[in-house]
Amino acid sequence: QVQLVESGGGLVQAGGSLRLSCAASRSILSVDGMAWYRQAPGKQRELVATITSAGITNYLDSVKDRFTISRDAVRNTVYLQMNSLKPEDTAVYYCNLDFRDFGTYWGQGTQVTVSS
Repeated sequence: QVQLVESGGGLVQAGGSLRLSCAASRSILSVDGMAWYRQAPGKQRELVATITSAGITNYLDSVKDRFTISRDAVRNTVYLQMNSLKPEDTAVYYCNLDFRDFGTYWGQGTQVTVSS
């Protein structure tokens, strides 16, 4: 069993920044893939960013050059640095980790609200 605890969401003005954290209860060295998703009201959940165990990253086109996904194996934490935030980034953000030996887990979600 693995627990993922997210933090870092909040209310920010357009153009501001937030850093989301996703802390895992187990080592992330055995994670094959790490991702952040988001779900806005009335919309489907969408994939925002991914990072592999080799450090290869991919981003949703609308967040490229503004968001950065990273991981810290010492702290067992995955981050999403979000800069130049826009009102359309408003959503609940979820981390998703695919553990090689334990399966796929989701964080509880953290609300990000960007005011115009």
